[in-house]
Amino acid sequence: MGGGVPLPAWTKALSQDRDNNPRTLFEALPPNVLALAKEADRSVKAGNPDYLPAVLCQVGLPRSPTEGRTFERTSGNVSLQVEAGKAWDGKSWQPLPLPYGVRPRLALVHIATEAIRTNSRTVDVGSSVNAFLTELGLDNGGKAYRQMRQQMTALAACTLRLGRVETRNIGGQDRDFAITLDAKPFRQFEAWIDSSGNQPSLWPTEVELTQEFFESIRETAVPLEHRALAQLSHSALALDLYTWLAHRLHRVRRGGSRISWAALQEQFGTEYRDRKDFKRQFRKRLRETLAAYSAAKVEEVEGGIMLHASPPPIPRTRAAIRKLPKTSKPKA
Repeated sequence: MGGGVPLPAWTKALSQDRDNNPRTLFEALPPNVLALAKEADRSVKAGNPDYLPAVLCQVGLPRSPTEGRTFERTSGNVSLQVEAGKAWDGKSWQPLPLPYGVRPRLALVHIATEAIRTNSRTVDVGSSVNAFLTELGLDNGGKAYRQMRQQMTALAACTLRLGRVETRNIGGQDRDFAITLDAKPFRQFEAWIDSSGNQPSLWPTEVELTQEFFESIRETAVPLEHRALAQLSHSALALDLYTWLAHRLHRVRRGGSRISWAALQEQFGTEYRDRKDFKRQFRKRLRETLAAYSAAKVEEVEGGIMLHASPPPIPRTRAAIRKLPKTSKPKA
């Protein structure tokens, strides 16, 4: 691929440090996994957008560590439930936490974008996700590296369920139906086993998307600007606001759409008990989001905010996804 982003400096020094310090960043990973860093080179400087499925632009993952095994977030007639999973580490089934924060959000963007770029349900992750996050300005050394490994494994093992309300006309009368969908994103994932510590740990090297999730990416992916993701990569809430506005604003009808603080807190602030704390944090992150998405027309009004019709962050001429043949389902 031409016009790509140079590989991080640590990949060049990797072979020199491996023998002396095999526990620095990716030195402990096999060479074939390290080679996957090249997947982060997606011609970003040529202007190619990143992508995220539309439903994950509307309802997202937890933003902070969450007790329990499930997390729920609701927006209008759509609700997302995230259930923590377990992973086989070669010896036993290990319970994993719920994925949360900036890194799994951006990892999903990377995976969705790679699935579109390659038109494949199988996506090499390994060090490519870390290279992608490093490119966005995130620190991925030391403690941050361990957190990234844990978050990627938690993301690969989790289950997503979507609930929505659908109105149908039955016998001349509109009736609402509650629909629950199993939206697990990954059919399987392969992970390299690191047995050097007191307890085996995993680093996913390859994920295979479910057919349903892959099709949802192909059919509903929202184009996102790489520069804006980098600008907002310090805050999970800012990323949520940006992806939501990228999905929502170009569909706002004339006259605008008013959203109350109560609805905003249900969608973005279930982690906040105090409405004042949520409003203060929401305003701060909204200012940052609007600085990154300058075409967005959003204003605060009494009791909430007003959305006005705005152009998407990526022009439609650049955002179109090529119509490629669908991949066949894998053999059992």
